[in-house]
Amino acid sequence: MQHDIRPDALFNNEDSNTSANPHFEQVLGARLNRRNILRGAMGAAGLGLAGGSAVAAGHGAQASHKAGGALSALGFKPVAKSVADQVSIAEGYQYQIIYALGDPLDANTPAFRNDGSDADFERRAGDHHDGMEWFGLSANGRPSEQYNARGLLAVNHEATTDEKLTSFFLHADGGKASLPRRADEVEKELAIHGLSVVEIEAKNSKWAYQPASRFNRRVTAMTEVELHGPLRGSEHAITRYSPDGTLARGTLNNCGTGKTPWGSFVSGEENWNGYFFRDAKDDERRGKDDRQVAGLNRYGRKAGAASRHGWESAGEIDRYQRWNNGALGKSARDDYRNEMNTFGYVVEMDPYEPELKVRKRSALGRFAHESVSFAKPVAGQPVVVYMGDDARNEYLYKFVSATKWDPKDARPANRLATGDKYLNRGKLYAARFGADGSGEWLELSLDNPALAQYKGFAFKNEADIAVFTRIAADAAGATKMDRPEWGGVNPRNGELYITLTNNSTRTPERTDAANPRSYTDLKNGKEQKGNVNGHILRLAEAKPTDSAFKWDIYLFGAEAAADSSNINLSNLTDASDMSSPDGLVFSPSTGICWIQTDDGAYTDKSNCMLLAAIPGQVGDGGKKTVTHQLTDGSRRQVETFVGKAPTEATLKRFLVGPKDCEITGWCETPDGRAMFINIQHPGETTKMADVGNPAKYTSQWPANAGYGAGKRPRSATIVITKKDGGVIGS
Repeated sequence: MQHDIRPDALFNNEDSNTSANPHFEQVLGARLNRRNILRGAMGAAGLGLAGGSAVAAGHGAQASHKAGGALSALGFKPVAKSVADQVSIAEGYQYQIIYALGDPLDANTPAFRNDGSDADFERRAGDHHDGMEWFGLSANGRPSEQYNARGLLAVNHEATTDEKLTSFFLHADGGKASLPRRADEVEKELAIHGLSVVEIEAKNSKWAYQPASRFNRRVTAMTEVELHGPLRGSEHAITRYSPDGTLARGTLNNCGTGKTPWGSFVSGEENWNGYFFRDAKDDERRGKDDRQVAGLNRYGRKAGAASRHGWESAGEIDRYQRWNNGALGKSARDDYRNEMNTFGYVVEMDPYEPELKVRKRSALGRFAHESVSFAKPVAGQPVVVYMGDDARNEYLYKFVSATKWDPKDARPANRLATGDKYLNRGKLYAARFGADGSGEWLELSLDNPALAQYKGFAFKNEADIAVFTRIAADAAGATKMDRPEWGGVNPRNGELYITLTNNSTRTPERTDAANPRSYTDLKNGKEQKGNVNGHILRLAEAKPTDSAFKWDIYLFGAEAAADSSNINLSNLTDASDMSSPDGLVFSPSTGICWIQTDDGAYTDKSNCMLLAAIPGQVGDGGKKTVTHQLTDGSRRQVETFVGKAPTEATLKRFLVGPKDCEITGWCETPDGRAMFINIQHPGETTKMADVGNPAKYTSQWPANAGYGAGKRPRSATIVITKKDGGVIGS
């Protein structure tokens, strides 16, 4: 079907929240008493830390290493900011590139040529390596929580480097920037999205991926998956492909990850809405009483809006027409009007069992999922999961399982069946933040009168809440946030950290205590407004199942030279300044909080980076007042709560990536001696017209670091080790 190519825009700048929800609740009650907040250390023994004899990652020698508890100070010199097309890493460390876009995942797939002619991406590494988790293997190939020299990496492949409709590094000539799309190009693009599992091993002081491993696996945009939770069998899941609403195909735009307490991999589907198309007459065909119209609009898929890649235009066959989610047939069983309802979930995969289908966990809600953070499970208590919706002015969520945790499930015979037990039923909550530093989790269920009586949408059952979660959070009165992305639970005290990457729509009039900044910044001749550099929020609960919490802002992203009264509120220095925190993971072995950036505001001074932090606890800082100059000449003051200012011992830059990249996907071996990081989309600002001229690529990494054929930039996984074989960060 013909339609206009999409306008140039950041695909993850969705802003479809037109609800009247305040940006903070001004009258919420007194701040929680500090004595009611969890302060006890979590104890390394309960976190599955490795001990005993293991192979020292990157060195291949036997080394006895018992986790000695969390570090109190970082043990490396800070890395300087850099705009070089290279990986700059802390002194005393080294890295290897081990797994990049196009690398073969079986013995029969030819080596990657990297000239746009490659095919068979169903058996190659996908593109845009993002979130990633480590799953250990013993020497005899069995699951292991302690072995350090062999394991599986489960990797998200978020998207592809593109300009307009094309994926220009993926195709020989950059791709066709008009409709209809060529089927051969669309086939590649369908295949590079999704997930991969790849075996890696350290031998003779070198890490390498194992291209012939029986564990290697790809899940693409076309792989059959199972629907679970309230969505399964509901009216919202019925399609021509699955008339009973139990199956779907593919996973899309997978961003952050998590690891369940029972040892499986979970991945969040983020910016999936833009892959679909429905024509300008679709609302009319559906009728004014069709609730799906309200849902489609709330999830950023308005009638007539162009799709991101135009996949629906590649032909009249089913695999392309599924991307047209218009009401074109007599019923939902005759078309794909509900296809988009099968995306936007947390997906669960067992990396050790490549034959098992991925399962979509709809009880955890449908939105632009980033990472999935689990509170430490407690015997006899529900399993608790924290999640963020990565779009401007969206919400923070929590899921509390109906089933209480049984420690025997930590090593189950069937990991996905255990996922059914804990993730298919439970209660979902959205966060409301108070101006006094308190907050509450608002229940998203028909037991909440705010949902049952909501005039904007008729909620009838759990499936409605699971599919239209954003509307449920609107109804409940959740607080609009500055793009909640990755979360991490501090192993020292159980507190939750959430990155709020940035928000270009945050105005001085709409600032609040939890999102207090809005300012103008001029970079590379372009004016940027809003919360330009982002911040990191943290929450403390007496126990994870509580409805009340208290919060403060651990860290504000900022340039070191920025105004310390209104912008650089955390007093960052040249050793620690950064912008747009995105990924955030706590090391189980050391307690270090690793912060990864995905930035466009500070890239005139530095490429994206990885920082190490040793954070404190909620309430260790104090109040600060941010003053805004309004357009009418008046001033507006917002009081917020800021954590203790970091020092060079507790926050500094560890790594800077090559040009145009995002740093993401942190994980490590159990002994903390090997760390894995993804370098995503280097060279992404290259123009499609220059695809045939490597001299004009903004990046040639990793080819310029000696990895692989051709000069086209590739997303890739690197492994970092300490030259003396020690623990990373110490």
